[in-house]
Amino acid sequence: MIYFRYAYSKDEFMEKKILISACLLGNKVRYDGGDCFCEHPILIQWQRENRLVVLCPEMAGGLPAPRPACQIVGSGGGLAVLEGKAQVLSVEGKNATAEYQQGAYKALELAQTHRVVMAILKARSPSCGNRQIYDGSFSKTLVSGMGVTAALLTQHGFKVFNEEELEDAIIFFDLQ
Repeated sequence: MIYFRYAYSKDEFMEKKILISACLLGNKVRYDGGDCFCEHPILIQWQRENRLVVLCPEMAGGLPAPRPACQIVGSGGGLAVLEGKAQVLSVEGKNATAEYQQGAYKALELAQTHRVVMAILKARSPSCGNRQIYDGSFSKTLVSGMGVTAALLTQHGFKVFNEEELEDAIIFFDLQ
């Protein structure tokens, strides 16, 4: 099972790269053991061009698939988790904060190591959400905010898009 992939050749390393959530490419890494395959021509093209650095931050942080659903509990979203002011808890009440932080830092390391110019991450995820996340009540209520990985990447100057913003991502990528 792939939860992250490195670029290997020197030529690959020199190309602009895009960090992408593994689930968007059909990898079965989500909490429910499924994926969120996004069949968009630009993703197929970028994959063919070896521009994608594929990662599931949650699995990179040590969590299995499937796993209990998690949400950020406490205000401030992913940034608050990084600062120790909020936690990531499972629906069963298990604290998964350390795994989410570890996965975020692995994503940052990949982005900095490879020539990543932006990220395309899974919308509304407690790791990857870049606009909205669930409120921590497990009631399917959305609030404005970022997941842990999206917050860390943004904090370090990376532009983060979700799969619903691919047209904007294309424009941004072409301008880099």
